Amino acid sequence: MPTPLQFGRATLFYPLVGLLIGAVLLGLGELLGGVHLLLQGALLLAVWVAISGALHLDGLADTADAWIGGLGDRERTLAIMKDPRCGPAAVVTLVVVLLLKFAAITAILGSHQHWALLLAPWLARCALPLLFFTTGYARRGGLGQALADHLPRDAMPWVLAGNAALMVLLGLSGMLALAVALVAFVWLRSRFIARLGGTTGDTAGAMVELIECAVLVALAL
Repeated sequence: MPTPLQFGRATLFYPLVGLLIGAVLLGLGELLGGVHLLLQGALLLAVWVAISGALHLDGLADTADAWIGGLGDRERTLAIMKDPRCGPAAVVTLVVVLLLKFAAITAILGSHQHWALLLAPWLARCALPLLFFTTGYARRGGLGQALADHLPRDAMPWVLAGNAALMVLLGLSGMLALAVALVAFVWLRSRFIARLGGTTGDTAGAMVELIECAVLVALAL
């Protein structure tokens, strides 16, 4: 297992991971150019989920259950997040988010806006280190706490600024995607702080999925 220090330093490479995922999706989208549009969208979404092992979808499901079942109470919300079972709120949330992603991907492929496939996972994985950089960890102990405690705070602003500059160079699509991701980030972070006083691994995963979805939908409109 990596040391706590390695966990913290790894956050510098999260944007690169997102960029690589996006590059895979972009390349696959080009290779599947002759396939029926709906099947293209389904295949791309399946690969997208498989690449991350549905890790962030799990966080989204846990967060949805906890947000509904927590009834506004911090400790109850945190307790429900630790429960491995999946309730109705989690199932409905996963279905809706995946459906929105599928529809947006299909629309993007139809309008040949393939850059969105690169931007969505890239931006979402820039949001993760930004979340840990700006937000305290709500639950003591665990891997998330080790990551937050050993975040490379001197280098992080430069890494994030560099990634943002590269996105702006992609033109209007990059600037729109960046703006949508920032709005989603600010709103989600405010909700996490209001309910939990910080973030957790599950809420971080939920943020990845929701920012990906928001960017895809915005670029598909």
